[in-house]
Amino acid sequence: MTKTIRSMAVLAATVCLAGSMGFAQSTGEAVYKANCQSCHGSTGTPSPGIAKMMGVKPSTDPDYKKESAADMIASVKNGKGKMKAMSPKLTDAQIKDAVDYFRALK
Repeated sequence: MTKTIRSMAVLAATVCLAGSMGFAQSTGEAVYKANCQSCHGSTGTPSPGIAKMMGVKPSTDPDYKKESAADMIASVKNGKGKMKAMSPKLTDAQIKDAVDYFRALK
């Protein structure tokens, strides 16, 4: 009986841990989709109209690749060019997560 209870406790702990890790990994994606996707595109490639009107480049553009994460975070936080500042709307952690997700897009 104690073996069964112990096994169930380990299983429950594993399920809880796996669930929390899944949420932690998807935070950047969720923030990006809710706040950035409309201009930067779901895959990091903006629509041609947005790209032309707003000057948004794809995530694979060399200009983005040479920027550090800190520079990108500052751009999102304070705004840059036609992009408005997101700091009043998003926390620093959310901005970092969204930038990390954007940098991972190919």
